Amino acid sequence: MTQGITVHGTVGEGFEAVREEFAAFVAQERDDYEGQLCAYVHGRQVVDLWAGEGVGGDSLYGVFSSTKGAAHLVVALLVQDGTLELDRKVTYYWPEFGAEGKSALTLRDLLAHRAGLVGTDAGFSPAELADDRVLAERLADQRPFWRPGTAFGYHALVIGALTGEIVRRATGRTLQELYEERVRAPYGLEFYLGLPVSREPRFRSTQPMLPTAELLAAQPWGPHTLTAIAFNEHAAEPTVLESLPNDRTVRAKGPASVGGVASARGLAGMYAAVISEVGGKAPLLKEDTVAEFGQLHSVGYDVVSRGHRSFGLGFQATADAWHPFLGAGAIGHSGAAGSQAFADPRSGLAYGYARRRFAFPGGAAPENERLARAVHRAALASS
Repeated sequence: MTQGITVHGTVGEGFEAVREEFAAFVAQERDDYEGQLCAYVHGRQVVDLWAGEGVGGDSLYGVFSSTKGAAHLVVALLVQDGTLELDRKVTYYWPEFGAEGKSALTLRDLLAHRAGLVGTDAGFSPAELADDRVLAERLADQRPFWRPGTAFGYHALVIGALTGEIVRRATGRTLQELYEERVRAPYGLEFYLGLPVSREPRFRSTQPMLPTAELLAAQPWGPHTLTAIAFNEHAAEPTVLESLPNDRTVRAKGPASVGGVASARGLAGMYAAVISEVGGKAPLLKEDTVAEFGQLHSVGYDVVSRGHRSFGLGFQATADAWHPFLGAGAIGHSGAAGSQAFADPRSGLAYGYARRRFAFPGGAAPENERLARAVHRAALASS
């Protein structure tokens, strides 16, 4: 239990209950808790809160798979432009991908985690995991772990490298370059796919999870299972997920599956720009594009995570996956350390949460349920 950690920041009129909910949650946490919460409604910032010793509203955290939302916003923009077509075969853009029975897979199925290409037989080195180009080259030659299109499973460490290679082949630019030019820089977002050296002083290294012995003993998979392969736990040097953003090479290269660094302001600000006018700029995505990418494409039993999952195209289907009180078609992505970010087009809400200590067992930290619900309730009441 915390002993008087102060909650800092501001909330808009009508969002006072969100501050109270955040403070109540923080009071139940360990003394070393650090976290941030930010939200927009119809393009206007209404929540900007943070708590913890040494943290500020502009502190930056590794946001793990929340990175996938930024990566696939780029893909959505290119589909909207007509540069990419969802029902084209991947081999149309990337001929080498067709090896080992993958030639019929479409971009749509790839984005829906239906490729069966969650890793490689031998796994990846730490240097390879930081480099999307190398990952893509290795994966092109890999036989899929299930017949593409017949099932779905979370491509945790590789989906951004796969879709990023399609982006590079179609445009001649990396996904990270296009994100910087079309999304991050125009809005001044503190959400980076490639953290500049100048921002390093504001980075807060991820702290390890602190599960109980009972929780650790209950881990359901062994070292050679599909789950272990997807999280590179079978490699010669097994991946320790919580340590990834603490590697400067990962932060600098910003691999599009897990390498993003952001504040809650950056997370929420990006999703606000997706669905709302922000700073006089029109929404990044048209309503039809948001609907296409938010439509349920893979829902049910995920063969990697071994439980119920829901995906649209590149994004999690947030209402089904995490927060059933949200409107149909909400899009976003959680991150292993506990981050959560989404846009709910029906309420106009954009939400971002980041924390420093890795939450067990990974994915959106449990507090997101109460925090997101409080923000959503206030957003509906204010509209």
